[in-house]
Amino acid sequence: MHQTTISGKNDNLACVIRGQTWPVGFSMHTDASAFVQVATWQYQSGKTLQAHAHRSAPRVSAHTQEVVYVVRGSLKADIFDVDDTLVETVLLHGGDCLIVYCGGHGYSIVEDGTRVLEVKNGPYPGLELDKRVIGRAD
Repeated sequence: MHQTTISGKNDNLACVIRGQTWPVGFSMHTDASAFVQVATWQYQSGKTLQAHAHRSAPRVSAHTQEVVYVVRGSLKADIFDVDDTLVETVLLHGGDCLIVYCGGHGYSIVEDGTRVLEVKNGPYPGLELDKRVIGRAD
């Protein structure tokens, strides 16, 4: 299995794509309705992907979704349901990817020198409007 879905009471909260288990070819890992779209590619040398440009299309994001790719090292990711209940803690290593659709999340670095690439949909409204701390009243 190349991906694992983490589900909450009513929603899929996140998805883990393990770096060592990417399928050959093009694989879409997110539903077409997700605000952030994530795919993996794995091809042999000589494969050419046709040059293209993306058309302008109206898109509306109701909330932020996040992709975390562990380049090197390891971290623990806590995944919370939409009611702030801890659902699962996953250990991510270099090459692993976490897609957070909804609910909450927190990270703990496990290994010195851990490097992470984070991607989210924008635009960024600033810290005050973007984040609500779990475990404290607003």
